[in-house]
Amino acid sequence: MAAASSTSNSDALRREAVDAALAALSLDDKARLLAGQDLWSLPALPAIGLRSLVMSDGPIGVRGVRWTAADPSVALPSPTALAAAWDPELARRAGRLLAQEARRKGVHVLLAPTVNLHRSPLGGRHFEAYSEDPYLTGEIGTGYVRGVQDGGVGTTVKHFVANDAETDRFTVNNVVAPRPLRELYLAPFERIVRNAHPWGIMAAYNQVNGSTMTEHRYLQNAVLRGEWGFDGFIVSDWLAARSTAGAITGGLDAAMPGPRTVYGEALATAVHAGEVDEKIVDLAVRNILLLAARVGALDSAPPAVAPAELPAPLDGAELAREIARRSFVLARNEAGALPLAPGGSVALIGALARDARVLGGGSALVFPDHVVSPLDGLTAALPEGALTYALGADPSSELSIAEAGFDLGAVCRDALGAVLATVPLPTGQIQWIGADLPDGVTHETLHSVEITGTFTPRESGEHTFGTRGFGGFTLTVAGRTLHDGTQDRAPGTDPLGAFFSEPVERGRIALIAGEPVEVSLTHHPVPVPGHAFKGVSCCLVHLGPQRHPDELIAEAVGAARAADTAIVVVGTTEHVESEGFDRTDLKLPGHQDALVHAVAAANPRTVVVVNSGSPVELPWRNEVAAVLLSWFPGQEAGHALADVLLGAHEPGGRLPTTWPVSLADAPVTATTPVNGELPYSEGVFIGYRAWEKAGTAPAYAFGHGLGYTTWEYDAVSAAPEAVTVRVRNTGPRPGSDTVQIYLAPGAAADDAPERPARWLAGFARVTAAPGESVEVTIPVEPRAYETWEESENGWRAVPGTYEVQAARSLTDVRTTTTVEVPADQSK
Repeated sequence: MAAASSTSNSDALRREAVDAALAALSLDDKARLLAGQDLWSLPALPAIGLRSLVMSDGPIGVRGVRWTAADPSVALPSPTALAAAWDPELARRAGRLLAQEARRKGVHVLLAPTVNLHRSPLGGRHFEAYSEDPYLTGEIGTGYVRGVQDGGVGTTVKHFVANDAETDRFTVNNVVAPRPLRELYLAPFERIVRNAHPWGIMAAYNQVNGSTMTEHRYLQNAVLRGEWGFDGFIVSDWLAARSTAGAITGGLDAAMPGPRTVYGEALATAVHAGEVDEKIVDLAVRNILLLAARVGALDSAPPAVAPAELPAPLDGAELAREIARRSFVLARNEAGALPLAPGGSVALIGALARDARVLGGGSALVFPDHVVSPLDGLTAALPEGALTYALGADPSSELSIAEAGFDLGAVCRDALGAVLATVPLPTGQIQWIGADLPDGVTHETLHSVEITGTFTPRESGEHTFGTRGFGGFTLTVAGRTLHDGTQDRAPGTDPLGAFFSEPVERGRIALIAGEPVEVSLTHHPVPVPGHAFKGVSCCLVHLGPQRHPDELIAEAVGAARAADTAIVVVGTTEHVESEGFDRTDLKLPGHQDALVHAVAAANPRTVVVVNSGSPVELPWRNEVAAVLLSWFPGQEAGHALADVLLGAHEPGGRLPTTWPVSLADAPVTATTPVNGELPYSEGVFIGYRAWEKAGTAPAYAFGHGLGYTTWEYDAVSAAPEAVTVRVRNTGPRPGSDTVQIYLAPGAAADDAPERPARWLAGFARVTAAPGESVEVTIPVEPRAYETWEESENGWRAVPGTYEVQAARSLTDVRTTTTVEVPADQSK
């Protein structure tokens, strides 16, 4: 196995090299080093042998410095999917693959993982975080960070801290009491820092208890660096740094993006003016230089992972497929509906079966070189003639990025109309940020960009076209100008809003299926008012002919009646789950619920595959034979789905977050600040902790997930530090199970703090053949028995009797025992 960190001798050599490099730098060099030189990198300083440090967004793929399909990226399943596998070693393998991708793209630091919690199911970026539980989040995040850094690439664990929603994320003050801050929101970061030693942390946009996170001296200096011993660098979220003196004294090392930031020249000026002590600047520079040394960008220092120690190369498509099938959660399976019986006919239904949504919107977006849809995967896996397809219902009646049927490129021109560059486009979307421009193009010379090519409709009828973004637009389809005008930005909006703005309809035109037409969208970019942020973001959007929902559902019902099994794929769209905004409800968009009701009534063997990154309401869940939650399953979605539906592999997932019956049942939903503040008034009661306190039954509980075999839990024994469980596979085929350990405190003393009814304290994945028994020992850490008490100045064990529950989910406890914890358990 490759080394995850240096030997002590190499570490000493790195630190000596860092000290020597720091001593050779002038104040101007040091100040410049802390400021981004462009969107994705810090500057090189050749005089000390320092190369430019390059960062790139993750977390499911490495985009590189250019947001383009010209350099495709492996697209793994969403972080919710990775967490659903409940396997830190699988997360480590995912990290190693991403490090491999990063090295291929010249990236030194991956801007991931996201370890904020699922506080509210309405969080728009829910799919990009792991879980509602801090322990599970910390364990999966630890595996991920170890894997990336095994490959010699840095991570930035984000977003530190309490960035659990998107609404007003630049300005919101999240008011969090000390105990929930420690026990919930800081806990995954602490676990990852202590167990994986990440080389970076990203400071969030939001405030916590009155201080913006990029300037939070207590959390960044006293807690992160002081109490936890973090020795990496802290980078701002993009455009989050607001104050020169506030940020540098608050512990922020790098202000991104550049070239205009609160550091650089502004920082040198602040030192000369006596506003900032140069010794504080030196501390930040030392952290950047240590990062450079670790990733091999400082010539005088040995890297943390030598080339000979790098892990063996991984097959990206193969790993994406494995993660997907091991993440699928079989939430319901009546009368053995799954796996499908061989030889039967299948009706596959749903727009998302044909055009799968494999990743979420926002900075997590990458361009894989291929995507296998459910229709592709099942067509390849089933005998010829066994599969039929019907649209049934389209989840989106809104304009979406031009993709299916479009063959597009971009033409960049200067003010005189001369062509600067021509590049292919995989979709109708352009997102060129900072220096992320085609070769030969600069922001100064670029006057217009034209998205141009052909569109071959899949259906005849009235097609709707539109635009997304700000600036001037001229849209022409089939020789007809549908729009020529300007879209203005609303004042005071998110500076990244062009990337998440709503599409605007510009015109409709009748087209004939199979007959290509020319399309052209010319865009004149405008700068972001009040920001040095440079970017080109525009989008050609499209909506196909809208047939009456009853007609589409009737076709689907006919197909379902004629088949042995109906498989309906439903899910969300980019207008529902994305960075930049929170959700307003948990309903499936469009007429998908009506579709499932109708198909289930027509065929008792109806299987529903839910293609969403986070919880949605499933009002028909008890009407169908099976429900399979597939998350955003990555580029190999269809192959993985075929593997599981046909029984080549069993679904391995367990829920990392609670799925409600309806939004009204969810105990914590608030994401919208009032007067700039969002109080976390629920305290330590989020997720399943809050559900149990409320006494409301969810649709599917935390930890739930079925397989294709059955299990008995034969014995359990426990001490405070470990639990041993013996399980037996009582079913007909090999399988795996996730043994979950929950602690339920006994009667508390009068002065004891209020605690949840129980909480996750450990887990392990076991595999067994039919009839085989397996024994597993699961460690339980002292922290599992502790609470944070500000008045006691820290963590304190709560003594007493604890019931130890060995379970297959929160609501499927198989066997129990008890342990006694003395008052000094944590000492």
